[in-house]
Amino acid sequence: MLALITDAVEDRSARGIAAAVGRLVSAGTLPAGSRLPTVRDMARELGVSPTTVSEAWQSLTRAGAIRTRGRSGTFVAPPGLTRLGRRYVQMSGVPAAVARDLSTGVPDHDLLPDLTDALKRLGDGRLTSSYLDAPVLPELEEVLRERWPSRPGQLTVVDGAMDALDRVIATVVRFGDRVVVENPAFPPLLDLLQAVGATVVGVPMDEHGIAPGQLRALLAEFPARALFLQPRAHNPTGISMPPERAAELAGVLAGFPGVVVVEDDHAGDIASAAPVSLGRHLPEQTVHVASFSKSHGPDLRLAAIGGPAAIVEQVAERRLLGPGWSSRLLQAVLLDLLTDPGATAQVAAARHAYLQRRRQLLACLHHRGVTATAADGINLWMAVDDQQIALVELAAHGIAVAPGTPFCVTPLGSDHVRVTAGLVADGFDDLAGALASAAIRDSRGSGTRARPHPRGWR
Repeated sequence: MLALITDAVEDRSARGIAAAVGRLVSAGTLPAGSRLPTVRDMARELGVSPTTVSEAWQSLTRAGAIRTRGRSGTFVAPPGLTRLGRRYVQMSGVPAAVARDLSTGVPDHDLLPDLTDALKRLGDGRLTSSYLDAPVLPELEEVLRERWPSRPGQLTVVDGAMDALDRVIATVVRFGDRVVVENPAFPPLLDLLQAVGATVVGVPMDEHGIAPGQLRALLAEFPARALFLQPRAHNPTGISMPPERAAELAGVLAGFPGVVVVEDDHAGDIASAAPVSLGRHLPEQTVHVASFSKSHGPDLRLAAIGGPAAIVEQVAERRLLGPGWSSRLLQAVLLDLLTDPGATAQVAAARHAYLQRRRQLLACLHHRGVTATAADGINLWMAVDDQQIALVELAAHGIAVAPGTPFCVTPLGSDHVRVTAGLVADGFDDLAGALASAAIRDSRGSGTRARPHPRGWR
C-alpha cells in the first residue's frame, strides 16, 4: 500500500499527494475500506513533513474520499454523499431585518418577460406522446442552434445552468483531476468541483477575462482535465470576454487537446456583450451552457448544453435513468418567448435597464473613490478594506451584500463584496454613500477616505 501510493505521487505538496490518492481511489486501485498508511509512515517515505501529509488527508476527508476512525486508522470511504455547499452556505445567512437584500444575484422580477400570453398560446399542452420522445422539442432545438455562438455537435436541455454544470462535471471530471477556473469564480461551481474531489486551480483575470499567458504557464506545469469559465457577464466581476480574447485562449488550448473547455453563459440575453465561445475555434473541446434563468425567468429552470456529441450524449443518456427530460411544457414556453416579438422586446428593455443601473451605481461609487467593476450582467464587484466590517456596517443600514471570500480560489489583493446592482432601480446616490462608507475605512477604523480613481477591479 505504501509503495503503491508513493509511486503515484508526482507532486509532493499537500495538494499533489491528495490528488494522487484521489486518482487511485477513483480508479479503484484503492478500493473502499482500504486502510491508508499512517501520516508518519507516509511522510517518511515521501520525504516530506507530517504536516504536509496531514493536510492532504484533511483535503481528502473534506471531499468524502477517506474517513478517520480514531486509533483504528484512516480508510478509503465507500461511495456516498459528501457535505456539499460549503462556499454557497457562506453566501447565505442574510439578517432577517435587512430591508434591501442585494446579496442574491437574482434578476429583477419586474424586468422578466410576461408569461401570460405564452401560456395561453400553448393550448392543451400535449407535447409528450412517449417517454422515449426526444428530450428537446425539435422546434426549440432549431431555434437554439440558430442562436448558438458556435456549431455544436449535439444539443440537449436540462434544468438550469447549475444542473448543466453538475451533469457535465459528472461526465468529464474524475476524483483527483486537476481543473482550472477563473479567480474569482462562482462559489457553487467550486462546491461542485470539490464534491467530486477535483484539484481546483485558479487563473488570474484582467479586464478581458482569463490571462492567456498565465493559463499557458499553468497548463504547462500542471496538466488539467478541464477549464471552466464564464464568457459573458462573469459572476462576480461582470467581465465579458471579447472575441479576440477567445481566439487567444483557443490558441493556448489548442496545444492541450486533452483539456475540455466548459463555458457557463449564465447571463444569456441580458448580457450587453455579444455571445462568444471558444467552440468557434475548438469545437471538439468546448461544451457551452446557455442559461435562460436571468433573461426569461428562474422558474423556467431551463438551460441548454451544446458541444461534442461524445460528451453531450453521455449527459442526455444518463438523464434517461433519472428525470428523463426537462418539462416540454416549459420548453414550449421558452420557445414562445424566444420567438415572440413582444417577449423579445421585453428582454431587450431589461438588458438596457440593467446596463443603466450598473452605470449609475458604478459612477456614484467611482465619484467617491471606491474601486469597483460592473461591466456587464447584474452584479457589481467592489473592493473593501475589510470584508467583515463592511458586511456588518451595511447590515446595520439594512443592506445585505454577498461576501467576496467564497468567490476566491486563492486570495486576491484586497477584500471584496458582491452587490446585485441589477436590483437597484433608484436611490443610487444614497446607496453608493452607504457602500462607500462601508468599503473605505480611515486610519481610525471608520468613515471614508479618498482613494485614487479605480483603474480595474483587482
